[in-house]
Amino acid sequence: MTHDRTPPSTQPQARQLLLDILPGTMPSLDGFVPGANLAALEAVRALAPGRAVYLWGGTGSGRSHLLRARAQGAGCHYLDARAPAQRLHALATDEDQALSLVAVDDVADLNPAAQAALFALFNRWRTAAGTPGAFALLVSGDRAPLSMPLREDLRTRLGWDLVYRLEQLSDEDRAQALRDRAQQRGLQLSDEVLHWILTRCDRNMGRLTALIDSLDQYSLARHRPITLPLLKDLLADAPAIPRTP
Repeated sequence: MTHDRTPPSTQPQARQLLLDILPGTMPSLDGFVPGANLAALEAVRALAPGRAVYLWGGTGSGRSHLLRARAQGAGCHYLDARAPAQRLHALATDEDQALSLVAVDDVADLNPAAQAALFALFNRWRTAAGTPGAFALLVSGDRAPLSMPLREDLRTRLGWDLVYRLEQLSDEDRAQALRDRAQQRGLQLSDEVLHWILTRCDRNMGRLTALIDSLDQYSLARHRPITLPLLKDLLADAPAIPRTP
């Protein structure tokens, strides 16, 4: 494969290039690989003020990808369990703040103060529905609403509107998604490289997509074609990339 730009030549530059790419990949709805989750994707895409969607599924099912992708634009807010409870409380109580959409990720990990704030946010959402102040709610967790380890009145609110379970992508879906991403970048992934990625690396598609992008850039930086040894060198240069045993 021939590239039409001159690559950098030093290993430190290659490593920095890799580390710059992986954390900075912005999720998008178009970049979400739906597999069996097409209905959930379309519900998130169409989510309008006054409506709510609760997504649940295991690690790597795409919950965070969908929330981050949808919570972009004016009046949109994304929070996870690490966000201060005061920030969620402000969104729930400051009626002078115009809201378009609020996305709250990983609600199972919310502390008591944050649970109280989310409860208040659900109440504001319901009261505002059908008014000029209506906004959308997009919430995620790792299990069905009534199984969540949360206060009882909050568990019931999670199921007030639409609820979707996100299924893990099949290996065939993941392989095709990686082939498509590589083709978009003008790359040809060998079956050996693709199999190694699918069996050894994180199942999260956002991370895998970023890995393909990084592999392209890394091959330029190291003046080497994309092979399994190159992939292993890339991962050795960036030990922070999650990998399964």
